[in-house]
Amino acid sequence: MYEEPARPERSRLGNQPASLWRFADFLPVDADAAVSLGEGLTPLVPLTRLDLGHVFVKDESRNPTASFKDRLATVAISVARTRGARVIACASSGNAGAAAAAYSARAGLPCVVFTLREAPAPMLAQIRAYGAMVIAAPSRDDRWTLLSGAVRRYGWFPTSPFSEPAIGSNPYGIEGYKTLAYEIAEQLGWQAPDWCVLPVCYGDALYGVWKGFDELLAHGWIDRRPRLIAAEISGSLGVALAQGLEMPPIVETRKASIAISIDAARSTYQAVCALRHSDGLAVRVADDEIATWQQRLSAAEGLFAEASSAAPLAAIDRLRKTGVIGDGETVVAVMTASGLKDTQPMAARLADIPLVPADLDAMTDALARSYGFHV
Repeated sequence: MYEEPARPERSRLGNQPASLWRFADFLPVDADAAVSLGEGLTPLVPLTRLDLGHVFVKDESRNPTASFKDRLATVAISVARTRGARVIACASSGNAGAAAAAYSARAGLPCVVFTLREAPAPMLAQIRAYGAMVIAAPSRDDRWTLLSGAVRRYGWFPTSPFSEPAIGSNPYGIEGYKTLAYEIAEQLGWQAPDWCVLPVCYGDALYGVWKGFDELLAHGWIDRRPRLIAAEISGSLGVALAQGLEMPPIVETRKASIAISIDAARSTYQAVCALRHSDGLAVRVADDEIATWQQRLSAAEGLFAEASSAAPLAAIDRLRKTGVIGDGETVVAVMTASGLKDTQPMAARLADIPLVPADLDAMTDALARSYGFHV
């Protein structure tokens, strides 16, 4: 795809752009051709109040469109522009569409996003705010039918999967996800964590993170790779690993999950590949676990995660309790997006806000009744 650089020196990084493009030597387009909004270099936040052990959160909500999809979009659309693409297109329930729309706007390219009618309203508003043309389809497969047809007939540049079964995502965009691994290693003093946990739907970021850590080991910048964990909804990856399947099977669930960003009945070959190459695991998590950890992360640590982004904490909690993750082991959970992307799951768990007159006694009574807080 592009020529691998000679063995790199870490000392060069200090002179590079203040974004993920500081790692441009390992990406398929030069930094001076980048379509960038200052993405990457997101904080690695230690969790100190949740009794999960030695856990850090890689807070991807700090990216320009508030999700990790900006890493894919900046690289994919940079390549698209250098290759003369006329239209950017993707299928998305929210985060990928917002990223594609924002970076298309930055590149001066039209963008079409195929979505679902039930996609969260805040995500749809964000996509449309960037000027993208949004088309709703009845099902996930219908989105892909439209997108694949537009790619083949009109030559549109796709930034998302568009076939069933999905094998993987845009290969250039996945290169952008490698920078998650580069940043995590740098933020840990050029050490790999013992485990890295991601919420997984089609596994594009999971594969990119594995590839990034694999490259870091080849560079000699770290001395081992972490084991990867996929927090999933349907259990498709878990079945594939247990049965030795190359392609994850369809595993239907009884109802739609609150974690809409990862709620798919089938994952991808690339996700299985990343787990197998990293001696990784897949953990199926339930909505009640996700909702609990979304609320706990917000209230205890000040990090408001999209529901999907709380899935890794549910997986970590379970694996800690069963001893799979050891007491002294370091874990990084990737918080893929902000809770502001879809506020409904959190709002559904919160009581009504008390209305009180301008009276201190009434106020203190309301604090006690509604929140159990006594002045």
